[in-house]
Amino acid sequence: MSPSLSSFSHHKNPYTPSPSRHKNSFDNLSARLGDSFNEAKSAAALAASVTRHDTVILTSDGHRLPGIPLPEAQQLNASRLEQEERHQKNNEDAESRNESDTATFIPLMTTVRPSFSPVNVPRAPAYTHPLFPPLPLYGPTTPLRKVQAYVFRVISGILSICFLTVIVTGAIIKYIPVGCRRWYLRNWKNEDPDKDRPFYQIELERAKKRGEAERTWEEAASIERDFWRGRAAQDVNKKQSEFSNSCPTDEEKIDAEISNEDACTKDASVNTLQGRKPDSIPREGGRDKLVCDIGYYARRVGLDIEEYKVETEDGFLILLQRVYDPRDPPLDVNTVEDGLGESTHWNKKGRRKYPVLLIHGLLQSSGAFCVNDEDSLAFFLCKSGYDVWLGNNRCGRTPEHTLLTYSDPRMWAWNIRQMGILDLPAFINHILTRTGFPKLALIAHSQGTAEAFVALAREQRPELGSKISIFCALAPAVYAGKLVEEMYFKFMEIVSPSMFRVIFGIHAFIPMMMWFQQYLPGRLYGKLGYRVFSYLFKWSDLRWDRGLRERFFRFSPVYVSAESMRWWLGRECFATQKCILATRTEEQNEDDKELRREQNGLAEKAAKQGSLRSSLIDERLGPQPEPQTTSDTVSTKSEESSSSEDLLLSGPWYNELFPPLALWVCGSDDLVDGKRFLKRLDKGREPYVRVVHQSVIDEYEHLDVLWAIDSIQKVGWEVRDIVWKIVEEEMEKAREEHSRLKAEIKEQQDKGESWWKNVVVPEGVGRGIRNEEKEYTGNTWKVKTSARIQREKRLGNQKYSSAIPGS
Repeated sequence: MSPSLSSFSHHKNPYTPSPSRHKNSFDNLSARLGDSFNEAKSAAALAASVTRHDTVILTSDGHRLPGIPLPEAQQLNASRLEQEERHQKNNEDAESRNESDTATFIPLMTTVRPSFSPVNVPRAPAYTHPLFPPLPLYGPTTPLRKVQAYVFRVISGILSICFLTVIVTGAIIKYIPVGCRRWYLRNWKNEDPDKDRPFYQIELERAKKRGEAERTWEEAASIERDFWRGRAAQDVNKKQSEFSNSCPTDEEKIDAEISNEDACTKDASVNTLQGRKPDSIPREGGRDKLVCDIGYYARRVGLDIEEYKVETEDGFLILLQRVYDPRDPPLDVNTVEDGLGESTHWNKKGRRKYPVLLIHGLLQSSGAFCVNDEDSLAFFLCKSGYDVWLGNNRCGRTPEHTLLTYSDPRMWAWNIRQMGILDLPAFINHILTRTGFPKLALIAHSQGTAEAFVALAREQRPELGSKISIFCALAPAVYAGKLVEEMYFKFMEIVSPSMFRVIFGIHAFIPMMMWFQQYLPGRLYGKLGYRVFSYLFKWSDLRWDRGLRERFFRFSPVYVSAESMRWWLGRECFATQKCILATRTEEQNEDDKELRREQNGLAEKAAKQGSLRSSLIDERLGPQPEPQTTSDTVSTKSEESSSSEDLLLSGPWYNELFPPLALWVCGSDDLVDGKRFLKRLDKGREPYVRVVHQSVIDEYEHLDVLWAIDSIQKVGWEVRDIVWKIVEEEMEKAREEHSRLKAEIKEQQDKGESWWKNVVVPEGVGRGIRNEEKEYTGNTWKVKTSARIQREKRLGNQKYSSAIPGS
C-alpha cells in the first residue's frame, strides 16, 4: 500500500508557499513533476523519501516516478497538504449549506505495490557529496520535450558511433600482429600457438567431450524423431542409455585424486563434489546456439530458470531470475506479487534452501554467472544446495518502467547510487518475502560490489545490512586501477558534463552496441566482443576455456544509462577521485593522519629506548638533571594522543549494521585496485567491518573469478563454505534467542522465528575452507584452507587443474 496521508508531518515547512500564491501551486507542481501528457494522465500527487538525500514521486494513479530535489519535494507535499486542508474546509462549508464541493483536488489512489518510503521529506542537506553530484532533471514528455530528446538522440547517436568506430578500429589494428604471428606459427613453422596456455590440455579434453556430447545428443534426437515416425521404441531407449554413458561425471576421477593425495581429508561428500547429482540430466543439448538465454544454458546442465519482474521504489521494472534443480527445487513460504501486479506462486514442493543473491558487473547481465557450463558459479551453488537468485540492474536487456518509455530522458537519469539504494533493496525484499528467511547471502562482482558498498554506506541505506548475512565481494570495485589512465578513458574524463551528454546522449550509452548484439551472428559477435573488450580493459583469455569464449560475451553489453557511464568515467566522479566513497583529498588526509600516527609511534618507541638507556647510565653515573619541557614536546604529545581519535573522526564509511565481509581480490587486475581496499581494512579505517575471509589470487585478472577454468576450486568452493559458516552462526544465534524467548513466554507461538529448521546443508562443505579458527585478530577472521588445496597449489597450476571437474 502507498503511504497514507495521515502520516504527513504538519510542522511549519520553510518551503510552504505563501497564501497569496497557493491557489494553483499544487496543480502546477502536479503537472510539472508528473506525467500529465501521457495517456494515463499521471499527475504528481505526493513526494516520498527513500533516504535522507533521495525522493520518489507517487502519482495520482498509484504509479511511481524518479525523484526530484528535496526543496521541490517539500514544496509539493506542503502544497498538497494545504490543498487538502482547503478541500476539507470547503466540504465542511458545503455541508453546512447543503451544497456540494466544487474544489478541484487530485486524490491519491491506493496501489497494491509495496512501499517502504516515509512520506516526510527531510530538509535539503547543506552539503552535497562531490562523488554524487545532482542528476539532470527533465520535465514531463511535452511535444517540445519530445523534439529535444529526438534531436539529442540523433546528434549523440552520430558522435557515439564515431567513438565506437575508433575503438573497434583500434581493437582490430591491435589484433593484426597477433593474428599474423598465430598464422605464421601454425602454417609456416607447424607449431601450435596455444601450446603454452596454462590449461591447454584441459581445454582440448573439454572440447573433445563437448563434441562427443553434441553428436550423441543429435543422434539421440534423430532416433527419437524417427521413433515418433514409427520406429521401434527400443532404439530410443538404447540410444538414451548410450548418451548417458557417454557423458560420465568426474566424481570417480576426483575421488581417486583426493584419496591418493590426502586420504585423511576425504569425507562423505566427496562422491557429490560440487553438489553434482547423477540424476541432473541435461534437457538441452547439441551444438551451442549462442543465444542470450540463461535458461537454455541452465537446461544444458540439468537445471532451469524462473523469471520475475520486480518494481523498484521509483517505478522501474527489473528482472530477477531464480536458478533451481527441477528434481530438487527450493521451497517458498509466501506468495508475492510482482511489479506487474500479478501473483507469482511457486507451485513446486521442495526443501528449504538458504537464499543467495548474485549481482553482476558493469555492462553485463546475470548471464555472466551462467556461461561456464558446470563451472558456472550460479549453477555450482545451486547444485551445492543453495537457493540461487540472479539480479539484473535497471534497464538491462529490456528497459521497462511503469510509466516512462525508452525515449523519455527521465528513464535514464540514474547512476550507481540508484542501482544501489533502489534496485538492491527491491531484489532483497522480494526474495526474503518469498522464502521466509530473515536474511540472505549477497555475492557480487565488480560493479555489483560497488552498488552494495555504496548502498550500505552510513550516508545511504545502512539498514539494508540487517537483511544480509554475509557479503561476498568478487573483484571489489572500490578503488580505481591504473587502467583509467588510458587515452580513451582520459578523453571521457576531460570533457565537461554538458559535452559528455552531447557526445553520448541523455539516454542509453551507445545503444548501437545492442543492435550489433541482436543482429550479428552469434559467433562473429562473440569474437568481435572479446576483441573490443580486451582492447578496452586489457583482459586476456589465458585462463579461460577458449571454446566457450564466444558464449561469454554473448550476454554483453546491456543497456546502461549515459549518466551511469559518466559517473564511472566522467570528470567529477570515479575516474577523477579514484574511489567510490571518498575524494582524493579525503584519502590524502587519511593517509597523512596515518603517517603522523606511525611517526608518533616511532618517536614513542625511540623515547622508550632512550629512557631505558638513560636509566642504565644513571646506574653507572648517578642521577642526571631532568630536561626542560618545551612547547614542541607538549604539542607532539597532544598530537600523539589525539591521532587515533582524529583518524576515526575522518570518517569510516560504514556503521555497525554492515554485514560480515568476504573478499576475493584479483592480483593482476588493472581495472580496479582491490589490494588498496584490503590495506584500508587492515589499517583499521573501517572499525565496524568484520572481514571473515580474504583471498588474493595473484595470477587472476578481473573476470577470472567468474570464467577461469579453476575458478570453482579457487573461488567457488570458498564462497560455498564461508557462506554456510556464517549461516550456521546466524542459526545458532536464532536458536539461542528462541530459547530465551520461550523461557520467558512459555506459551509462545512460532511465527517465523524458527526459520533455521530444516534448512538444507550444502553438499561438499569443507572442501574450500575447513578447520576455521574461532579467534579473531583485529577485524579479520583467520581461516585455514584444506591441506589438499594447499598441497595442490604448491604442485603448480597444471597439477592443480588436473582434478578440475569436467576436464
